Amino acid sequence: MKIFAPALALCIGLLSLNAAEPHKHLATPKGGRLLDKTEPHAELVIEKDRTVTINFYSNDLKPVAVTSQTVMVLADAKEGKTKMEFERKGDVLISKNKLPDGEGYIVVQFRQTAEAKPVNLRFKLDLANCAECKRAEYACTCDH
Repeated sequence: MKIFAPALALCIGLLSLNAAEPHKHLATPKGGRLLDKTEPHAELVIEKDRTVTINFYSNDLKPVAVTSQTVMVLADAKEGKTKMEFERKGDVLISKNKLPDGEGYIVVQFRQTAEAKPVNLRFKLDLANCAECKRAEYACTCDH
């Protein structure tokens, strides 16, 4: 019991510190969301026609060509779930289909190579414009 109380206090303190710390995203060249934990850095851009473009960048945000990277997106909106597959067009990946209508969540599965362990990222699909940075909320760079 003597060990439990300090451990619990430490866990609660770390959780509250993490919750209070805003997660600011870097602004990307094409106005999308930079997917952290990917190498090279991937940017997810939701186009006006609701297709998705994936651009790749070096650490200093210079464009990098697609090589062996693969991406799969699962969009979970009010209309249901849609699995989005991508094809290479020039130096980017373009979705073969469109996001479903409405808002919800996006799960991105990124693989550096076909054999690599996947990196999974999940975020809210919110296409409304942020009042502060004027970017779509899914790609907002503000501290809110």
